[in-house]
Amino acid sequence: MKKILAIGALTLALAASAAIPAAYAVTRAHGAADTAQTAAIETAVLRQGSKGDEVKEVQRRLKQWGYYTGSVDGVFGAATQKAVIAFQKKNGLTADGVVGKSTYAALGMNASYNALDGKSPSSSGSGSGSASDYTSSDLYLMAKAIYAEGRGESYTGQVAIGAVIMNRVRSSSFPNTISGVIYQKGAFTAVADGQINLEPNQTAYNAAKDAMNGWDPTYGCLYYYNPAVATSAWIFNRQTVTVIGKHVFAI
Repeated sequence: MKKILAIGALTLALAASAAIPAAYAVTRAHGAADTAQTAAIETAVLRQGSKGDEVKEVQRRLKQWGYYTGSVDGVFGAATQKAVIAFQKKNGLTADGVVGKSTYAALGMNASYNALDGKSPSSSGSGSGSASDYTSSDLYLMAKAIYAEGRGESYTGQVAIGAVIMNRVRSSSFPNTISGVIYQKGAFTAVADGQINLEPNQTAYNAAKDAMNGWDPTYGCLYYYNPAVATSAWIFNRQTVTVIGKHVFAI
């Protein structure tokens, strides 16, 4: 009997000793995963001293929109920080010169935003896509709508109009094509009064591309209006998100 008990105790001891390395390996694996995720997040956040392709993309967008005048060299220096702060102030963000989630979202850099949000670049539910996902006819029509509706607005204000169109395309409450949204009955004044037929300028084209590429200064709005000329009581009851130029953007 004692021999049997001794054998049983030895078996349990061996099993326990085998389990310890396995448990340690699992702990190490979880620790490595957490470390990798933390490293990815730290890499995704850009600040003075950061370098790489993400910095280049931030510089490229800020330069295109008039905030940055330096070289697109992938080095986050004082000039880039100054441009980021100016962009943040213009878009109502915390002006700390650090490119994190909110600034990425305003820049339309969705993959970088998702990295900070713990999502894969393709896991965003917005289906944001890019200008390359649309036809030249879509781009032309979008530019025409932006020019007709907002040619007197700032560049950001023109992109915002395009962003509303894109947000409607992605919304189940509206048609799922750019042409369907723009030509939906009663949707846009410029369609009703014929201004949609005006030839767009290069600024409108650029704004259309930026909206298609994901820049959304409205943070997801589906409506906008000019309170000085709007006549529908219904639109004034929509929740205001931001005001850009003469337009109120709402959800």
